[in-house]
Order: sequence, then structure tokens, then C-alpha cells
Amino acid sequence: MDLSNYHSMDPSMLLGIINMKLRHECSSVDDLAVCYELDSGQLQSKLSQIGYHYDAIHNQFTAV
Repeated sequence: MDLSNYHSMDPSMLLGIINMKLRHECSSVDDLAVCYELDSGQLQSKLSQIGYHYDAIHNQFTAV
């Protein structure tokens, strides 16, 4: 899936896609950012708007 337009995606849909990518393809949010040429800080900021933060231990975004 093309994530180049993640800025304009619905945050809830983005959350599901990102967590799937973290589960199946990437070992960390930084790895995901490199693989898909994303800004990790902006991605995390967008998901924090809906109350989610990156949990490095579980390698997923979880509710605060």
C-alpha cells in the first residue's frame, strides 16, 4: 500500500495500516519510516491526535 499520502488519510484507517505494517514488515517505527520514506515524527504526531502512541516493546501504536 502506498503511504505517501498518509498526511491526508483518516487517522483511524492509518492506525490499522501502520500497525499491520509493523506486525508483518517492519521491526520498529523508525524502520517503517525508512522503508516507506515517511517522517516518523509527523506520523507519530498524527496518530497522537487520536490518542495513540508508539509502544516500542510491542512494536505497535496503542491507546494512551
